[in-house]
Amino acid sequence: MESRVAAPIPQLSVIIPARNEALNLPLLVAEIETALDAVTPFEIIVVDDGSSDDSVSVLDGLRRDRPYLQLVRHDRSGGQSAAIHSGVRRARASIICMLDGDGQNPPAELPKLVAPLLRDTTGRLGLVAGQRVGRQDTWSKKVASRFANGLRSALLQDGTRDTGCGLKAFRRDAFLDLPYFNHMHRFLPALFKRDGWQIELVDVSHRPRQAGRSNYSNLQRALVGAIDLFGVMWLIRRSKKAQPVAGDQEDT
Repeated sequence: MESRVAAPIPQLSVIIPARNEALNLPLLVAEIETALDAVTPFEIIVVDDGSSDDSVSVLDGLRRDRPYLQLVRHDRSGGQSAAIHSGVRRARASIICMLDGDGQNPPAELPKLVAPLLRDTTGRLGLVAGQRVGRQDTWSKKVASRFANGLRSALLQDGTRDTGCGLKAFRRDAFLDLPYFNHMHRFLPALFKRDGWQIELVDVSHRPRQAGRSNYSNLQRALVGAIDLFGVMWLIRRSKKAQPVAGDQEDT
């Protein structure tokens, strides 16, 4: 019989959106454990976004002796933003870290991302976003990403050179207050800034994909990115100019 010992309440929830990443998930889970064991109590939530490979059976095997490892399943692919949103809603911790399921985001970088949020005493830091250095991708993908990031940064003024990096940490409540739409994960710095949150940026390493293949092409990213960019510009223009006042206060 499988052991299902109740896991302690975590301070950190690690979200992994994954589709057809059966070959990458065992090592990724093990590396997260190594990176965070001495940092803070954590849980890992893998959101399977309609995989057609052995991802679910692999995860079921990993979960047998890991009460802190959870699986959320989509019966069909909803995309990365939908997977992240499902994971954040399932999360029990107030601080979220996310990284891609393809293994290109090194879990050893997670403590660097979560540290500013754990030590924040102002209550105003909402997002810590990774920015890849030494990116290990094809030449065409790097060129396409550089162009998209330059255009996005110029139009949104979000202060980051690499919003597509999958390594991010943020406050759960702040994320759930953001407007939800498909592909929103590519615009988190602009969306957090829109809502008045402070943002920190940290450089993180990057590595080649170990197995499997990417679920997106450069053309797909470009087509949806252009439409989404103008949508986010509209959201920023329509944002509130004043924050609501907490509690009932009388005019003076």
